[in-house]
Amino acid sequence: MPDRIIAFVMAGGQGSRLQPLTAARSKPSVPFGSRYRIVDFVLSNLINSQIRTIYLLVQYRSQSLIEHARKAWTISPLLSDQFVTVVPPQMRIGESWFQGTADAVRQNINLVEEHAPDFVVVFGADHIYRMDIQQMIDAHKENEADVSIAALPVPIEEAKSFGVIAADAQGRIEAFQEKPVRPTPLPDDSDSAYASMGNYVFTTKLLIDALQETQKAGETDFGGHVLPRLLASGKRLFAYDFASNVVPGIKAYETRVYWRDVGNIDAYFKAHKDVLGAEPVFDAFNPNWPIYSSNYQGPVARVLGGCLNNTLLGAATVIHDNTEIRDSIIRREAVIEEDVTLNECIVMDYVRVCKGARLNRVIIDRNNVIEPGAIIGHDRAADEARGYTVSPGGVTVIPAGQSNVFARTGRGYGGYSE
Repeated sequence: MPDRIIAFVMAGGQGSRLQPLTAARSKPSVPFGSRYRIVDFVLSNLINSQIRTIYLLVQYRSQSLIEHARKAWTISPLLSDQFVTVVPPQMRIGESWFQGTADAVRQNINLVEEHAPDFVVVFGADHIYRMDIQQMIDAHKENEADVSIAALPVPIEEAKSFGVIAADAQGRIEAFQEKPVRPTPLPDDSDSAYASMGNYVFTTKLLIDALQETQKAGETDFGGHVLPRLLASGKRLFAYDFASNVVPGIKAYETRVYWRDVGNIDAYFKAHKDVLGAEPVFDAFNPNWPIYSSNYQGPVARVLGGCLNNTLLGAATVIHDNTEIRDSIIRREAVIEEDVTLNECIVMDYVRVCKGARLNRVIIDRNNVIEPGAIIGHDRAADEARGYTVSPGGVTVIPAGQSNVFARTGRGYGGYSE
């Protein structure tokens, strides 16, 4: 008989370091690539891993994410235990919002008791990656673990910026280190250390018992509070080596162990470069492990002329003549007018870039019109004087407009938006 598993996806992140992209949406709801949102990656990993009882815990600026889940993540209603359900703070226990990862699950402990699963997985919704989570569960059972924590091997110098897991040769956790000056290296690799990915598998009884203690102890977070206490009490905590995870369909030219935290503008911008090129570092096309998203019903993109190099186009995009677009991603229902130059740009849904504009290393959030002849991304001081955010890495971000400019003006497809 297969294991009974339920998943909690922590999708309430405020994403303050991704401002202004998170001014009106939570971090998991931020668009990524030519058709996805960040949350689609963890949900696709769960679905592909045959884990289909999924609770999406939301909190900050959640409406965009709720709408996306409603339109993109409906599983057959004929199967009562297969669903993606959005759960805002219910305040069943006290009057507060979710105070941390452990508190969020504790406030929904009734859902665990209702399903009586063998295992509970608690994953974040903030990262770009592929992972067969069943392999982590198999390792959890083989180790007879109480808790398993996904761990990413990183160079020892980079580990200073992470929560580090010190483990023995069998993977049993010996200590947690928060951004240590001297990270504990891997037992078999003195140049690398385990960084916690913040993804957990719990044996159900252990989780329930641990959460019952959280309120008494004033604990709210798994990584900061609950897991160190469980370790100190002698529970069996194991690191799951993400580098050992094998996902079918990964191509030879891809980075096999790919995981990116897109928590700030520069990291988000850099991750988009990983999906570009003839042999991308992360190839979104993998029929054996698809990344699912909305079932958009608009028309295909139209290219009427111009020169496009290393560029992804979303559905219903229109590219006019005499344009030059390089190393860019154009999402759906965008219109690029004549004589526009885009270099290393991310153009989100329902944007019109008007005639003669020159943009370099710019992110344009949705529902915007870039005026004719605009020059953006060429002069940091000028961009900041116009009120745009410019990242430390020199990426200019134009915040979202107020409404769908195409639906309002009729200058585009309109009517297909989600």
